[in-house]
Amino acid sequence: MKVGNVVQATAGKEKGEILLVVALDDKYAYLSDGKRLKASKPKKKSLKHIKLLDTQSLSEGELLDKNERINAKIRKFLTQIRSEHV
Repeated sequence: MKVGNVVQATAGKEKGEILLVVALDDKYAYLSDGKRLKASKPKKKSLKHIKLLDTQSLSEGELLDKNERINAKIRKFLTQIRSEHV
């Protein structure tokens, strides 16, 4: 798993939601949906409570671009992914 991957939450309040990994550490992934969970304040979720989806991903460079439009870019990208998974 790496930054920019698309995952699905398998437990918790976000169960079933498709989210984007914006940061990683040893035990946790930090997830964003671009709306409720902004890239500047992502959801900290255990790696065992998420499932990697086999789809395209955003590049790490696009996510590290710290401008205001990153949340809009995440929302647009995830909307496209959700339409493919329905």
